[in-house]
Parts: sequence; structure tokens; C-alpha cells
Amino acid sequence: MFENFLIRSDSLKNEVNDGEVTGFSLAVRHANYRGVYLSLHNGYYLEVDGTEYPTEVQRFEINGKPPRTFDEIRTAVHEHWDYDDEAILHVTAPGGLAAGNHTVRFQQSVLAAYGYLPTDEEWVKNPPKPGTGAGSDKAPQIVTYKLTLNEQEEN
Repeated sequence: MFENFLIRSDSLKNEVNDGEVTGFSLAVRHANYRGVYLSLHNGYYLEVDGTEYPTEVQRFEINGKPPRTFDEIRTAVHEHWDYDDEAILHVTAPGGLAAGNHTVRFQQSVLAAYGYLPTDEEWVKNPPKPGTGAGSDKAPQIVTYKLTLNEQEEN
């Protein structure tokens, strides 16, 4: 159920910096009603129109701070992402996306659980790859969204 609300449907847009389209972004929410400490957020499985965008090209913006890599977020042990707070996922993709409809396949990877699990220590050292289902918490499936990119916006 929560996975149906992970992406705000009208949020897909290209990002333009110094007159050049450098990627795209979309607004995301957390799947667990308890929220999560950012250090447990491991990134996303993200595929748009058959092209996969790994965590290395993803940046995450939350709590009024500039976009950060997931390696940087891993150290944010005292910073919380509340369930109702919207974040922005920035994706580096030179040229961005074409205007029009896009098929987005998406899964959140958050290393959160109720109590201790045998995987906890291993995942801190070697986080699972988003999209494998490991660390997916309340959204265990890759979810398909149909989103429309209407226009380019200057940042």
C-alpha cells in the first residue's frame, strides 16, 4: 500500500544548470509510517524507460539541506526523515528526459527493521543493492509508475 505513494505523480522534471540540462528530479516520500534516520537510507532502484540509474548518479535532498550522495547520508545518524516529509531525488543524466510520458520502475532501500535482524551488521558494512528486495522495508516490490514530464525548469 505505501509503495503507491512513494513518488508524487506531478513531480518529474528536468534540471537545468547554466543553461544545460544536467539531469532530472522527482519528489519522493518514505514508505514506513515511522520514518527513518537518514543513515539507514540506502538509495533507490530507479529505471526510466528501460534505463537504470544507479545510486552513484543519485543525490538526495531533505530537511532543507543541499542534495547529498548516499555515502554522505550514511553518516547522518542523528537526522530523521519523517513519514510525511517530501524529499527530492536528483539524478545526474546529461540531456535529461524528453518531454512526455515515462515509465518509471522504482524501489526504496531502507535498512530499517523492528528490532535486530541477522543482516543488520552486514548491511551496515555492505549495504544491499537497491532493487534486490533486501532492505526494502514496507515496499518490497519494484513499483511501476507512469509519469509525465511537462517542461524544463531552471534551477
